[in-house]
Amino acid sequence: MMIIAGLGNPGRKYQKTRHNCGFEALDLLADRNRISVSQEKFRALCGTGMIGGVKVLLMKPQTFMNLSGEAIQAACAYYQADPATSLIVMYDDISLDPGRIRVRTKGSAGGHNGMKSIIQMLGTDRFLRIRIGTGHPPDDYLQIDWVLGHFPLSQRAVMEQAFDRACRAAEALLTTPPELVMSEYNRADEAAGAQDAQE
Repeated sequence: MMIIAGLGNPGRKYQKTRHNCGFEALDLLADRNRISVSQEKFRALCGTGMIGGVKVLLMKPQTFMNLSGEAIQAACAYYQADPATSLIVMYDDISLDPGRIRVRTKGSAGGHNGMKSIIQMLGTDRFLRIRIGTGHPPDDYLQIDWVLGHFPLSQRAVMEQAFDRACRAAEALLTTPPELVMSEYNRADEAAGAQDAQE
């Protein structure tokens, strides 16, 4: 079983906020692969199905962001899943420009409370993750206000493209060595950024 988790906060007031990028990407992944993420399990909304011939559990922790690790640890324990090879986490990242994504196999939480919780609960930072850029808050913004704020309409198209790339990267990670996926998606994203800068 491959576990793919999208991070976010439950509830209507948090829908489509920057902090809920993981939820949006996971919803798109579920729609693309006709998997219903509606079963309440592991303190999360879950759905199982097949993607690229691989059995997957898609999950959206309902614990609020700073306790995301409780749901993910419970799922990993139930399926006896090794996080290093059987877990993919999709989440927002203020250190990346809006719409950029990065695929990584390990690393620190980078100040992200959801990732802090996951690393603490699993006892390791070695698991696949797809970071989705939201941009850094301006100097006059508190970080919490920024991540719980909504994208301006002018950025929604860019973010929809990012969610699509995040989904394709997750699908690729199911059957392709992570190094090849990182090479394809990270380099493509960097090239797009360079082109944007020139324009």
